[in-house]
Amino acid sequence: MASSSPSRLRSRKAVLPASASADGTRRRILETALQLFASRGFHDASIRDLAKELELRPSALYAHFASKEHVLAELVRLGHEAHHEGLRTALLGAGAKPVEQLRALVRAHTQLHANHPQLAVVVNDEIHALPPELAAPSLALREQSSALLLAVIERGRSQGVFSVPHAGVVAAAISAMGLRLPYWFEPTPALDVDALADLHAELALRMLGVKAGK
Repeated sequence: MASSSPSRLRSRKAVLPASASADGTRRRILETALQLFASRGFHDASIRDLAKELELRPSALYAHFASKEHVLAELVRLGHEAHHEGLRTALLGAGAKPVEQLRALVRAHTQLHANHPQLAVVVNDEIHALPPELAAPSLALREQSSALLLAVIERGRSQGVFSVPHAGVVAAAISAMGLRLPYWFEPTPALDVDALADLHAELALRMLGVKAGK
C-alpha cells in the first residue's frame, strides 16, 4: 500500500476516460490540468502554472476555456459521465438478480476509481470549488448514479435477499470504499484492480447481510 498523500499522484500519468472526445490543444490542457489539480489541489494550481506546464502563454488558454473554473468543470463532468455510464453498462449486463446487480455495480465503481485515480481525486475533492451553475450538471449525474445503487439495494431488500436497516447508510459506505482508493491503492501482482473489485463486491454484499459465496 502506498502513502495516503495526493502527491503520490504526480508520478502517475493522468489519463482521461476513453469517452473523452477532446483532442489537440484542448485535450492537452485537460490532461495537464488533471495532473496539476490532483497533485496540488485546484486552488494551489494557477492558470500561469498550467500555461507553464503546457509551454503556452496564459492568454492562449482562454481560447479554449473561459476560466480555470471552466477547465475544472469539464474534468468533473467527464469524470461523472464516465462513472455513470460505467455503472449503467455494468447494471445492464448483470441480469435480474439483485446480488449480481450489486456485485456488478461495485466492481465497476471500484475499477473506475482504481484505473483513474487523478480524475477520482479531482471529481470528488474539487467539485466544491465550482460555482453552482458549473457544478449542477455533474451533481445531477451523481444523483442518478446514487439512485442506481439505492434502487438495487431496495429491490434486494423487498425480495428478502438483502437485510439492511437503512439503505442510504449502507449505500454511502459502499461508495466510500471506492472514493478512497486513489489515496492508498497501487496495483501489485498480489492485488490487482480486478482482484480488488471482487473483494469490494464481497464486502458490499456482507454489509447487506449476504453470506460469502452466495
